[in-house]
Amino acid sequence: MPMNRLSDNQSEAIELLSKYKVGALFMQPGTGKTRAAIELIKSTPTNAVVWFTPFQTKQNLSDEIEKWGGLDRPFIIVGIESISSSDRIYLQVMNYINQHNTMLILDESLKIKNSDAIRSYRLIELSKLCEYKLILNGTPVSRNLLDLWSQMQFLSPKILNMDIAEFKNTFCEYVKITKKIGYHTYKREFIKQYHNIDYLYSLIKHYVYESDLKLMIQSQHITLNYKLDVDEMSEYNMLKEKYLDNEKLQAMNNNIFLEMTQKMQHIYCLSLEKFNLLDDILSSQDQKKVIVFTKYVDSYKSIKEKYPNLTVLSYQKHSYGLNLQQFNVTIFWEKIWDYALIEQAQRRTYRTGQVDNCIYYHLTSNTGLDSLIDKNISRKLSMVEYFKSKTISQIKVEL
Repeated sequence: MPMNRLSDNQSEAIELLSKYKVGALFMQPGTGKTRAAIELIKSTPTNAVVWFTPFQTKQNLSDEIEKWGGLDRPFIIVGIESISSSDRIYLQVMNYINQHNTMLILDESLKIKNSDAIRSYRLIELSKLCEYKLILNGTPVSRNLLDLWSQMQFLSPKILNMDIAEFKNTFCEYVKITKKIGYHTYKREFIKQYHNIDYLYSLIKHYVYESDLKLMIQSQHITLNYKLDVDEMSEYNMLKEKYLDNEKLQAMNNNIFLEMTQKMQHIYCLSLEKFNLLDDILSSQDQKKVIVFTKYVDSYKSIKEKYPNLTVLSYQKHSYGLNLQQFNVTIFWEKIWDYALIEQAQRRTYRTGQVDNCIYYHLTSNTGLDSLIDKNISRKLSMVEYFKSKTISQIKVEL
């Protein structure tokens, strides 16, 4: 496909949403939602744009806009996190909006799923000052329907025409639980199931475009196993006994569990067998088309020291917003608990414009921890959810 030609998904999205002043692009990573957004901006009579995006992707977004020829009107890119953390930036953005006929773009719109957060409140307040608004997200309509309320409120309160309490009572069946720990009392709500889904979709369907990623190329996932040496396994088991015998483990909740798993995993992040596997991969692949995703600074430095020209990235810094279709081989050096982050990392290469089959190597040790992470990732279960569902004895056996 020529670089300047719109994909079918992009054309469909533009045709649907150009009819309205507000809209949502819920398009899978790699389907080109930024390009679609640029074309939608051009179809509006606005004379300025404020584009909100996660702070770490600001430069990536700027490069992507430039790649498609830039915008035909003034624009500023603002980190979503800055709106809640900086009163100065919030007021500056408000002043900019008031001085222009501004279109608002909210990238990664799930960042405002919490209706009680300062960020959500401020972004919704800013949205009231603009007629034309667009939200973008890399996943389809969330399975958690509560996420939709703030996003639709940002676009227009007229879409749902109900406050958050009415929204919950209309579409959610939930229970309230009060739990006392020491001198503190905690109240939480748990959603049991959803109701009236067809009605909800009838309210939002005109303003939402969803698309899946459909490519003519294949993706292949390969697990490569390696073993810890005697010293690594000894230190691994020592840390496991140290933390799991600690009486404070349960009281400190997931914080100490996170610390424990981080330290245990760090023990074998530079295992010799991992570098042997990397050597084998690079001997059969074009190094210029290989990416290695790492979790620890030590991993990054050691790999770059051995292979200075190899592209080494961080899960946290580089999983979102980058277009890396010039690569087609990805190595996941360490395992992480965050399913969404792994999926996003994969979408850096498996995306519109990719012409080669994509290969993903998952390096897996002979530890209980790696096996545990794999099992929970396959069930899309977070570390916190896992920890809270198990006793100390059960965790000890599985690790």
